[in-house]
Amino acid sequence: MRVYAKYIYPLGGAAPIRNGYVDYDPADGTILGFGGGESIPEDATVLDGAVTPGFVNAHCHVELSYMKSLFKRGTGMAGFIDQINALRDTAPLQEKLSDIQEQMDSMWRSGVSAMADISNCEDSFAIKAASPMYTRTFLEVFGTEPEDCAGVMASARELCRKAAACGLDAAPTPHACYTMSPELLKASSEDAIRAGFLSYHSEETPEEEEMISSGSGRLWNNRKAAGMSTPPVTGGSSLDYFLDTIGPVKDANVLLVHEVCMTAEGAARAQEMIPNVFVALCPRSNIYIHNALPPVEMLRRSGIRLALGTDSLSSNDSLDMVSEMLCLQENFEGLSLGEILSWSCEGGADFLGKGDILGSIAPGKRPGLVLIDHLDASGRLTTASSSYRIV
Repeated sequence: MRVYAKYIYPLGGAAPIRNGYVDYDPADGTILGFGGGESIPEDATVLDGAVTPGFVNAHCHVELSYMKSLFKRGTGMAGFIDQINALRDTAPLQEKLSDIQEQMDSMWRSGVSAMADISNCEDSFAIKAASPMYTRTFLEVFGTEPEDCAGVMASARELCRKAAACGLDAAPTPHACYTMSPELLKASSEDAIRAGFLSYHSEETPEEEEMISSGSGRLWNNRKAAGMSTPPVTGGSSLDYFLDTIGPVKDANVLLVHEVCMTAEGAARAQEMIPNVFVALCPRSNIYIHNALPPVEMLRRSGIRLALGTDSLSSNDSLDMVSEMLCLQENFEGLSLGEILSWSCEGGADFLGKGDILGSIAPGKRPGLVLIDHLDASGRLTTASSSYRIV
């Protein structure tokens, strides 16, 4: 079958095509070819918008979908942690499952073909396993006390076995510096690296940096007030602490999520120590929690691979990828739709090791096809833009 559109964004190094087409096999969505410049038949339906590959949500916590609209905005990370501790598990299981199903279905319809999803329990496993969307599940671990490390890892590995029994790709992964002892950070990272994929919340907030660099600030005080041990005070960044703890990583894909406080020096060191390092941008979540944004211009200059995620409904109004793209376009001048789409499709696909199937429109691939509508006269996103799956 052939689909015509005002714009085609093949990605994969191919330039956008004005008044183009994509050919695909209707049986399984395999791309057969694409092009433009040919005369369009008079009776053809030309979609008014941009046809793109399916999106990859590079960071989500779909199991927290029952928390939508429960959180106060702008509380900073310490305030956010207090809220999530108070509100976690306050809904019955059936409500949680219903909300997970609703969000999984909505993401698929809007064009998400794959997702890197964080799980702390098994609530989402069966629903993800039944979805046409590919998911890799990162079993996030917490534990500030060194003596708890063995027990936490045993629980995470048991959860991993349950995920595997559902047919999911899954492995333990570390959460963040402020919720883990150095022993647990190292142990969970080792499991993740053995599996080939690690996702880690890194430099999300200045509170995290204060905690590691000087042993002060709201997050430090929050952890102390809760009677928890705190990570070592190093005088440096939390990213340096993470890199120093895990050491060089040569044979795994590592996703640093958020990186609101990343510096050019940090980006360079991460790339030196981890050849396959990526950064997941979650701009609306960053605004929701602490009214900040990552240093996108510096990240672009650094050459570090970028991906795009939504985070969870505890720190976002929706799991809508186009809204994340629009947020980037509105806050960073000069970003083209093509570049943002490369992060939204290719970056996440490559992190998940699915770049041979997903991420771009090319013969033999099966990325899914998505239409983004309501573009302006120059082909940029507008507040009315939305997406829906074609294939």
